[in-house]
Amino acid sequence: MNKTLVQPPQPGLSSFEKTEAEDVAHAASVKSVYVYEAPVRAWHWINALAITVLAISGYFIGSPLPTVAGEASDHYVMGYIRFAHFTAGYVLAVGLLGRIYWAIVGNHHARELFWVPIFQRVYWVELLGMLKWYAFLTPQPGRFVGHNPLARFAMVFGFLSMAVFMTFTGFALYGEGSQMGSWQERLFGWVIPLMGQSQDVHTWHHLGLWGMLIFVILHVYAAIREDIMGRSSVISTMVSGHRTFKE
Repeated sequence: MNKTLVQPPQPGLSSFEKTEAEDVAHAASVKSVYVYEAPVRAWHWINALAITVLAISGYFIGSPLPTVAGEASDHYVMGYIRFAHFTAGYVLAVGLLGRIYWAIVGNHHARELFWVPIFQRVYWVELLGMLKWYAFLTPQPGRFVGHNPLARFAMVFGFLSMAVFMTFTGFALYGEGSQMGSWQERLFGWVIPLMGQSQDVHTWHHLGLWGMLIFVILHVYAAIREDIMGRSSVISTMVSGHRTFKE
């Protein structure tokens, strides 16, 4: 490994920056460092499955299948699709609550999903450097043990914000079906008048599907590209938990 690319912690850095720099230095000496704990990895893949089910079932809820011949009671196709959608929605919501808990009790990498050091100049410098790398303007990206600055920004203001929005609007719509007085209606019923009316919430919830799909496409592309060209493991890291720096 080219150790000249790894800089030791510098004076004047924040505690977070020092921790990140120390992790990179440690990774350089042992070629890998343990980053993502088992609950974080499990949440990632369960979340990926839930979002896949939500996207497919949500699309067919918004654009239903053609009517099939025969008695309606003999064909429960849309009922199964809606059941799959609601089940995956609960998995997503419970997973978010569990992820918040692990951000509190897990290591410092588990907290990267929930905050961005926007008041630190070095963060924006590193984010700009990653933007240049993704735009093919620089030959190599910076080395980061956890999420790189651009990925971190996208996770917080892209995935997390959309996941919360889809959870709130989804349970608000679910509360209509479960009727007045249900816990879904009591906790999330305020979303509908806030956004106008039920159809407005339906429209924005459906648009959120396409926003989530765009994020997933960019996320998968960035992970594969960084794994191949960035010379550090990304996909395998979310399986084993270890970030490996390649020669």
